[in-house]
Amino acid sequence: MVEPEIIRQIRDLAARGWGAKRIARELEVARNTVRRYLRGGSEAEVQVRPGRRRLDDDGRAEAWQLYTSLAGANAVVVARELRQRGVEASVRTVQRAVADQRRERFAADAASVRFETDPGQQMQIDFGQKVVRIGGKPTRVHLLVSVLCHSRRLFVKAFLSERQDDWREGIAAAFRHFGGVPRTLLGDNARALVVGRDRETSTVTFHPAYAAFCRDWGVLPRACGPYRARTKGKTESAVKYVKRNGLAEREFASFEALEAHLAAWMVEADQRIHGTTHEPPFVRFERDERHALRPLPARPVPVREQRLRRRVANDALVDVDTVRYSVPHRLVRDTVEVALGEREVRIYCGAVLVARHERSFELHARVIDKAHYEGLWRMQPAPLTSTPPPSPLEALGRRLSDYAAVLEEVAS
Repeated sequence: MVEPEIIRQIRDLAARGWGAKRIARELEVARNTVRRYLRGGSEAEVQVRPGRRRLDDDGRAEAWQLYTSLAGANAVVVARELRQRGVEASVRTVQRAVADQRRERFAADAASVRFETDPGQQMQIDFGQKVVRIGGKPTRVHLLVSVLCHSRRLFVKAFLSERQDDWREGIAAAFRHFGGVPRTLLGDNARALVVGRDRETSTVTFHPAYAAFCRDWGVLPRACGPYRARTKGKTESAVKYVKRNGLAEREFASFEALEAHLAAWMVEADQRIHGTTHEPPFVRFERDERHALRPLPARPVPVREQRLRRRVANDALVDVDTVRYSVPHRLVRDTVEVALGEREVRIYCGAVLVARHERSFELHARVIDKAHYEGLWRMQPAPLTSTPPPSPLEALGRRLSDYAAVLEEVAS
């Protein structure tokens, strides 16, 4: 919008015979602006903007009803539906009409009441992901983070995936780390944990393997509501804390070095002053929560017993999670079954155990038993020496040089 004084100057300079280009350069306005006001003649010198379009009370009520039902919270759809009903309203008009109710609804959905649990009552679990450089290569690491809700003491374990076995192994490791089992275990709706939910009755169907694991450890599984991740806000915050503080942009020489760093960092995290409780989590745990946890089961069922079928490669190795394990070379190109445990890998050909290895967590590592290659190694020839072998005559007390000297005397 051009000021009235500029408009008067444009017309005064034009009356003196100035061209539009010269006036625009002199007053530092666009040439088309000069021409528009020169063509205006007797039009008003001040531009008048039209007032904003507003819906009446009935129109606003109808717009809100459409917004929350048929339109699915889409103002474009509401504007189209209103036009079909004979009400002219732009998308921006609809947005202004429903702004107050939308703000109230958003505040009601976003508002939360902090829920504090009794000691030993609940542990929250969640997975987070972060790309970490391991051995100079970017690697996506999956971090299982567990938090005791009362003391805020946390546990974190790194994996290369988020399969059912990884969930169970990480949760069991957290129980052992804390030295006890809480009463309830709150997680999200990951497919490894939850296989179904009835929204009408709020009934959750847990994965059979996960439910059996919880029964074995004596803990009650729970799942937060759909799209209500803040229900487990303690572990949500802990995941961010682990990624931003525990790992940040650090690099590691190996996966073992990453695990060692996390183990040392957890000790440090337990000693910090927590922002909510204003106490170190370890102090709060020792004072209030350790005695409230249930004891660990005496003989728990193995949490990881994954069975995989693999074909033996020409180099007598089978591949499991980027790690290659050796088998007897006679099984090359045969199909074997790999039993992947928490710390051990067993390989079967039919019902016969043909190989046993300690499980490796290093990316692209090779775990080899040399006995599996017996019969394939070629014997290396003995190295040549510069000293000639001894003569058989030396055993009789004479050397060839002695006979050569006698022959020379006879010839002379």
